[in-house]
Amino acid sequence: MGTAVVERPPLSRVVAARRRRVTGLAAILAVLVAAAVLSLAVGARALSPGEVWHGLFAGPEPGQKATDIRLIVQTVRVPRTVLAIVAGIALGVGGALIQGYTRNPIADTGLLGVNSGASFAVVTAISLFGLAGPYQYVWFAFLGAAIAGVVVFGLSSIGRGAGNPLTLALAGQGVTVFLAAMTTAVALTDKAALNVLRFWNAGSLAGVGFDVIWPVTFFVGAGLLAALATLPSLNILNLGDDVARGLGVNVALARTVGIVAITLLAGAATAACGPIAFLGLMVAHVARYLAGPDYRWLVPYAGLLGAVVLLVCDIVARVVVRPGELDAGVLVALLGAPFFAVMVWRGKFRTA
Repeated sequence: MGTAVVERPPLSRVVAARRRRVTGLAAILAVLVAAAVLSLAVGARALSPGEVWHGLFAGPEPGQKATDIRLIVQTVRVPRTVLAIVAGIALGVGGALIQGYTRNPIADTGLLGVNSGASFAVVTAISLFGLAGPYQYVWFAFLGAAIAGVVVFGLSSIGRGAGNPLTLALAGQGVTVFLAAMTTAVALTDKAALNVLRFWNAGSLAGVGFDVIWPVTFFVGAGLLAALATLPSLNILNLGDDVARGLGVNVALARTVGIVAITLLAGAATAACGPIAFLGLMVAHVARYLAGPDYRWLVPYAGLLGAVVLLVCDIVARVVVRPGELDAGVLVALLGAPFFAVMVWRGKFRTA
């Protein structure tokens, strides 16, 4: 009997695929830069490119108009733009990772209970300590998200189904439902907590300063480093746990690091701007369509696409109901809900 030979794709095809992926990343990055510039100019008061430049780089000049422009650009729109990029990258990467580790194409970062954990921690902190500003309760939100992620991962690691993606999903759903009920119970007994929760739950990027953005960026950076470290093993894990073990992958360690990365990314983003549903779900599928199944490319695509989608939704939310504005999370949900429905329908169609 002859020895089976595994055919490798021609080198030219590999180079062409790599060139296409690099070009795609560059194109998305260019769109992100353009959206960031537009974000600085669009709002209740539209600014020209010259006024944006003056607001960013020009020194103090006399005149009320010059002062107003600097205040608008530097204290309102720059923090809002930076937060949209940081949170979008975090939720995009987190969405791609959670789908990879659970092998569930309709999984979202909320599956780990981080959204419900952050919500419960926020209303509890406001009710007990009378906190008011985002810079005060953001730490409780992140702590609640982290604890919820740890609890979900712990529950999924015990019993017969330990480490099974289905067990993780069921544990996440159970913790989410429990914490959602507890959040409602606390909010209904405290008017201040209810008012903050109504605003925070909508997923708003407004009113958050760099005193919140800098620490959130630190946690997002840590999550990104952990995510990058797990990408090669994630590709192998998607072949199945038995195959991964046979190829020398420490499945438990790889999955643990991955869950920690997802918790850091989703927890930090949720703590800063509230739960933004469907973003990770959407961009992970678009990234898979553009970059293919290799997570070494899929994850960077998902991160940049997440930043673009959240930034564009925030820009549209500022102008669609002038003179007021919607929360960015509302626009993302309006896009994500039909996207989710189509994904479910396509899944059922394929299995019919």
